[in-house]
Amino acid sequence: MSSSSPFDLAGRRYLVTGASSGIGQAVARLLARLGAAVCVSGRDAARLASTLASLDGAGHEASAFDLDQADGIPAWLKEVAAGFGPLHGAAHCAGVHELRPLRAADAASAGRLLHTNVTTGVLLARGLRQKGVAERPASLVLMSSVAGLAGQPGLAAYSASKGAVNALARSLALELAGENIRVNALAPGLVRTPLAERMFQGLTGEQQAAIEKMHPLGLGLPEDVAAAAAFLLSPAARWITGTVLVIDGGYCAH
Repeated sequence: MSSSSPFDLAGRRYLVTGASSGIGQAVARLLARLGAAVCVSGRDAARLASTLASLDGAGHEASAFDLDQADGIPAWLKEVAAGFGPLHGAAHCAGVHELRPLRAADAASAGRLLHTNVTTGVLLARGLRQKGVAERPASLVLMSSVAGLAGQPGLAAYSASKGAVNALARSLALELAGENIRVNALAPGLVRTPLAERMFQGLTGEQQAAIEKMHPLGLGLPEDVAAAAAFLLSPAARWITGTVLVIDGGYCAH
């Protein structure tokens, strides 16, 4: 490790998916503040432009891409690296959350969750390992959830998808270690993102209080998760791979 700070990201390039809002946006902003060049990605070009404009420093880019077109991810990463430069890592923050009781479950909704939360991560890892895409050593951070570690009514398919992300991180870590690519996952508790706030609006005050009580340190902020992502992407985490880092305000301590 060099004598410079292992948290200094100057001269490094990262891709952040789901960067239009919430956790992804917070990750992009923090990486930029730490000196990195950031390529932000999402479906909505206008919202991406807003994120891009909010980043400190220079050298950032936006690349709109619909991750539902999963088979196109490797070719897209080739294009990103060709124009932006080889990536030192990626934070895969894009994903979907769905509260759906078992009585309302169907194949389409379960398939959508698995595709968006799991399949895209598989293809992103495949794309990152391509020649010329990653500047080794590199790091991939996947977005899991405490729902993948602890059961919760109404979240069967979502929890299954996040449990799969945890397993994916461990398997990819072993497969890509020889290629000098580290893979880890983050498992946040409930974070005050626009999506979570919309969910809260549909709950009673009593229900909201019960959820908050399950997090001894209170609900998290996107910046709390962003700090953990930046750590795992940085040289400070050079000996960490195949782990699931829980950031939940004590939720899983129960």
